[in-house]
Amino acid sequence: MADVKSQIKSIVSENLNKFIQTKGIELTVNADEITIVTPPNPEMGDLGVPLFTYAKSLRMGPPQIAAELEKLVSADSVSSSIGKFKAVGPYLNVILDKAGESSSIIKKIIEQNADYGKFDTNGNAPLDGERVMIEFSSPNTNKPLHLGHLRNDALGESVSRIMKFEGAQVFKVNIINNRGVHICKSMLAYKKFHEANGDTPEKLGVKSDRFVGDCYVEFNNIGKKADGTFDQAEHEQAENEAQNMLVEWEKGNPEVHKLWKQMNEWAVGGVQKTYERTGVSFDKLYYESETYLKGKQEILDGLEKGIFFKADDGSVRIDVTEVTGKNKEGENQEKVMLRKDGTSVYITQDIGTAISRHNDWDFNKLIYVVGSEQIYHFKVLFYILKKLGFSWANQLYHLSYGMVNLPEGRMKSREGTVVDADDLIDSLRDGALEEISSKGREDEVGNAQEVAEKVALAALHYFLLQNDPSKDMIFNPKESLSFNGNTGPYLQYMGARICSIIRKADETGLKPNTDESALALLTSDIEWELIKLLGKFPEIVEKAARNMDPSGIAIYLYDLSKTFSRFYHDCPIVTADNESLSGARLALAQCVKTVLQNGFNLVLIPFLEKM
Repeated sequence: MADVKSQIKSIVSENLNKFIQTKGIELTVNADEITIVTPPNPEMGDLGVPLFTYAKSLRMGPPQIAAELEKLVSADSVSSSIGKFKAVGPYLNVILDKAGESSSIIKKIIEQNADYGKFDTNGNAPLDGERVMIEFSSPNTNKPLHLGHLRNDALGESVSRIMKFEGAQVFKVNIINNRGVHICKSMLAYKKFHEANGDTPEKLGVKSDRFVGDCYVEFNNIGKKADGTFDQAEHEQAENEAQNMLVEWEKGNPEVHKLWKQMNEWAVGGVQKTYERTGVSFDKLYYESETYLKGKQEILDGLEKGIFFKADDGSVRIDVTEVTGKNKEGENQEKVMLRKDGTSVYITQDIGTAISRHNDWDFNKLIYVVGSEQIYHFKVLFYILKKLGFSWANQLYHLSYGMVNLPEGRMKSREGTVVDADDLIDSLRDGALEEISSKGREDEVGNAQEVAEKVALAALHYFLLQNDPSKDMIFNPKESLSFNGNTGPYLQYMGARICSIIRKADETGLKPNTDESALALLTSDIEWELIKLLGKFPEIVEKAARNMDPSGIAIYLYDLSKTFSRFYHDCPIVTADNESLSGARLALAQCVKTVLQNGFNLVLIPFLEKM
């Protein structure tokens, strides 16, 4: 469809310029300035060119311009190969040549197969030559991944796949936040409640990252009494102990480092298993403990150069009013870079990490996939890197996303109300397995446990990716698992249904037919609607890549699945009126399967042959 749109833009611009010349007006319209829309009613045409933009320059109403253009374009020999151009009010609409366009789209899908959707109208991958580094996930080693991480991971992995599919070189990175006072809190709780017993995740039969997370919750419960009261002094003492432990860690205290390494191994090892389960991977892991010193040195060097200053309390700061504006009281805003005790803050290590990354892999763009609550942080980070003189700081981008919660409300790590990622996936898998069992399809689907796991991932990832990333959302596990409606399992069901149709056709000896004469038989409204939708896929993917937003692909896949369902209901394949039509419809079904497979991979939905 992108090819024919490009042709229409050229034809319309060429003839519009001819008309402009007859009016003696100094104006030239380029093809890329032409806008193409889809008419609200198919009877009005398949595509339309609005002409409001030119009314003022030509001193004519858009309907009159459309009427004049219809005369000129109709006399154009090239336009007749595309279809019929007709003026409809202020639009010049096009009724495409169904046989020609159907043949072009179907043959292109069959020829390009797994690459369909990758190329623009010139046969190039739109992002070819771009070097994109994407940071996402960024777990803390004081707790397991939770639902919020799952949205981050799905968004980061999906955007990575989409940009790579469109030709970019993509380098996926992850910063493991493995130092800081929050890590020390888990460590302190371990010393207080587990060390004497020699507790380990293996001994207690707990997933290793979950065990570390339980320690974090135990720390925050210090001071809570059985009668419901809270000893604030006891808790503040624990907070001070944790802060002192951080100071000792930065000094290199061997005993503190030994415990720190053990608990980090438990946390990271557990998180890696969740990544493997969800299909998420990285090209390089960075550790905050390895980059914060580089950031710290940059701050000290910047202090000497006058970029930063030492405040009265001994902390090192920078005035960021230029990028953030003044605060509510009308005062300049300052950002602490080093605490008064000399320890680092988050932004310190982020500076060191960014510099290390650019040294490791010379990117054109570095995308940070981080929640919207960190918008201020990244404004300041990018500003400081520019102040430090790094020209590549202009190539940094914060891909912000909204919060995700359950219907029960907001989750809090320190209170232990966060939904563990593995627990959530287990729950979805068990629900899918129950659905398979209730329909007696264990033998039909093969390995029911494996299929249920893939259904769970489809439910999860589709639900997380179908919305605009910037919007907050509520994840409803029960809704996400439905095999009907706008869900991942429904999409998987349609893919499996097409595979079943193809298998049954093969059993009868029916083969796909892509002869021009056979494809010319695909003339019904639903067949034409389905073919046009298939032709839109490359545009949908390119838009998703440029906007770094997978939701358009997710929505498209649902529309394609619904349209195929209507097509199959109205247009029998094996029992069609003649063998040529059956073969053409089978070829069309195969094209839908190809596009679903390509699209599923981009939004992390496992494709199932049987379901």
